[in-house]
Amino acid sequence: MQEDHVLLGGSDAGHVLLDPRYANRHGLIAGATGTGKTVSLQVLAEAFSARGVPVFLADVKGDLAGLSQPGAPHPRIDERVATIGMPPPVFAPAPVVFWDVFGKGGHPLRTTISEMGPMLLARLLELNETQEGVLHVVFHYADEEGLLLLDMPDLRALLAHAAENHKEISTRYGRITSASIGAIQRRLLALESQGGNSFFGEPALELADLMRTDLSGRGIINVLDARELFHSPRVYATTLLWLLAELFEQLPEVGDAPLPKLVFFFDEAHLLFDNAPAALVSKVEQVVRLVRSKGVGVWFVTQSPLDLPDPVLGQLGNRIQHALRAFTPRDQKAVRAAATTFRQNPALDTETVITELGVGEALVSTLQAKGIPGIVQRCLMSPPATRIGSISDAERGVVRGRSPVGGRYEQPVNRESAYEILAIRAAQAAAASAAEQAAQREAAEREAAARATASRRPRTSNRQGYVEAAAKSAVRSMSSQLGRSLGRSLLRGILGSLSKSR
Repeated sequence: MQEDHVLLGGSDAGHVLLDPRYANRHGLIAGATGTGKTVSLQVLAEAFSARGVPVFLADVKGDLAGLSQPGAPHPRIDERVATIGMPPPVFAPAPVVFWDVFGKGGHPLRTTISEMGPMLLARLLELNETQEGVLHVVFHYADEEGLLLLDMPDLRALLAHAAENHKEISTRYGRITSASIGAIQRRLLALESQGGNSFFGEPALELADLMRTDLSGRGIINVLDARELFHSPRVYATTLLWLLAELFEQLPEVGDAPLPKLVFFFDEAHLLFDNAPAALVSKVEQVVRLVRSKGVGVWFVTQSPLDLPDPVLGQLGNRIQHALRAFTPRDQKAVRAAATTFRQNPALDTETVITELGVGEALVSTLQAKGIPGIVQRCLMSPPATRIGSISDAERGVVRGRSPVGGRYEQPVNRESAYEILAIRAAQAAAASAAEQAAQREAAEREAAARATASRRPRTSNRQGYVEAAAKSAVRSMSSQLGRSLGRSLLRGILGSLSKSR
């Protein structure tokens, strides 16, 4: 056995190995409930961690928390070790950091509304195409207006603002309606009831905290406690998809490195694709195809290969297929589909064997030299060195107490963002409106006062008194008589002068 390879188990042909160089070519762990998928995932997580590769996985049932505790000897483990012909496991805990969207079973896992983006948020809110378009417009408006969208109050405030100003925003960016905004607001209320307030906010997760090693050089296994989150399947699936998209967008290109930078296990992967719009499925396909160049290996964990779209399934070079049952026509179709995804082994009737596998057995095919798929082998999977099963609250508390990121995410931070900015703008607009109304009232009051003052002044009468009228009449009469007398005197004088001159 090559020392750097991961021992998956044993077959009639010998040990079944996984070359870590091809771990970022992605993988699939499939099988019916109770057939051993979780233990296979646990063995892989331990192996990657031991090689210094950080791991992220979601713990839906609570039993993957056992990675944080040492395993214990058991006759069945001894029997399996002997059958495989492998060294006995050294029982020891793996370095684990617990996370939880609700902050109960681990450090709070948060992101911001802006980081989630309109496409994933539309998926989370189950919006139709028209409503998603409105959400894109609102996000674009927020970017241009410098409005940070960090938490749910920010998005609610922005939507209310958009409803009040929908005519102006429609003119600038495209038509939005109050009805569509109202529908989005109602969806937000439903999301809040499912824990949306806990997921959105600051401090947001820093990806570097998922890519740590411990003091001995082992990769940290980041376990998302999803026992409560899984009750909201769409929130669960969108959370993991957001995280995968963040890894794709933020990590630099590394090409084909000797080891992955991170291995990401997407448990209950069928939830990601159930009723997903075509645009979202296309986005997932793109991320899965390109994220391997960032050094990230993605392993989908689900019951049947039919749960994944063919373009995604075709990119999963490493396969671990546990037992499937063929009770119904759909089950039989799933068995045939699973059998055809392997490079066939002439010594195996793959389709028949899939239905005959016992617990802890699997059909395994891994990438060999130059990335060529190996032939499928029937494999008895290796036992883990950590505990199989759940842990107590006290044990979880001890692990959290020694976490390397303890105290960084526990206290929420509420800095100025869209909610506060829009509240300030609304207050300023209200103050300006109140000042304008006050000025108008003051001007009206001044005008009314002026009219009242004018009405109280004594008026000058146009009517003349009797004495004044008599006097004026006498003066006019005297003036008229004097004028006539003077006129006659002057006329006589002139006429007399003319007579003499003749």
